[in-house]
Amino acid sequence: MRKLDAQAIEDIALGAALLGTGGGGDPYIGKLMALQAIKDHGPVTVISKDEVPDDALVLPTAMMGAPTVLIEKIANGCEFKKVFEAMEKHMGKKIYATMPIEAGGVNSMIPLAVAAQMGVPIIDGDGMGRAFPELQMVTYHLHGVTSSPMAITDEKGNMSILNTINNKWSENLARALTVEQGGSVMIGIYPMEGRQIKACAIDGVMTFSQEIGKAIRESSSHETPPVEQLLEKINGYELFRGKISDVRRETKEGFNFGTVKIDGIESYKGETCQVEFQNENLIAKRGDRVVATTPDLICMVDLENIIPITTDALKYGSRVLVIGLKCDDQWRTDKGIETVGPRYFGYDMDYIPIEERLKEVW
Repeated sequence: MRKLDAQAIEDIALGAALLGTGGGGDPYIGKLMALQAIKDHGPVTVISKDEVPDDALVLPTAMMGAPTVLIEKIANGCEFKKVFEAMEKHMGKKIYATMPIEAGGVNSMIPLAVAAQMGVPIIDGDGMGRAFPELQMVTYHLHGVTSSPMAITDEKGNMSILNTINNKWSENLARALTVEQGGSVMIGIYPMEGRQIKACAIDGVMTFSQEIGKAIRESSSHETPPVEQLLEKINGYELFRGKISDVRRETKEGFNFGTVKIDGIESYKGETCQVEFQNENLIAKRGDRVVATTPDLICMVDLENIIPITTDALKYGSRVLVIGLKCDDQWRTDKGIETVGPRYFGYDMDYIPIEERLKEVW
């Protein structure tokens, strides 16, 4: 058990933006929400999943929708009070704690704001260890946990409770509501007891995010180049360095879809890289050769200051470093690959672990 201060929030936002693989929402907006909640209600208590009583009710909380929409469609701050009240009434049980559903800019911050506002602890873990675009793409799903009942609300005050036949139907129906309610909503989903959290949550994601954020913040004070420091900290792979030459994106069906093209610089001069995304980066190609695919992490950072860049912030002319990172082992199971592998997203290729793909390149 520990308390989070403002600096910890800053570091977690920065580190989680990297783990979010380009998605998870704007880290700046999420950070402001969390900092304001802590200012108004006091520090947040972080607990490990092992500290949660087996029969305690935990409600993961998040923003759902296209991250670009949240920049203009700001939350009013009262959404999760309504979510908690509706879910507690529906389930007949008090909510003991909240936790993130994924690592990512806004979706690592929203549960912190919820914890401060509702006076409950937050669990140091999540259901992805990164970010994914759909609701069934969590380790909770891999372990047979149901996403229902699920609460959905917006800044106008609309509130829905969904009870669905499976987790994919939760995604389908919630996505339709999200589009109808303006492209972004706030949700409470996958209500679980402590014993389920211990079995299926990815442990220590918040602590890891904070460590990454601190390393990025302090990188300029060390003799080792920032890029090398970051790669060593996360045990990551350098995939490409270059300047963004083209960005194409569109918002449809509650997602950000797009492609970014990068022209190589330094040792990559004369080469090109292409990264395709659906909220999150899904596939990276160096020339015609695939170098990384989902569920492994594909991240982009500013080449000068190693600040993570989300897919909605990609701009022509930016100099970027493309980084690969091994996913959690739960995603490398048959069910994990079926749920979030490249074929699910329409790519005609099998999943090959990033460390194996890179052996073919170098």
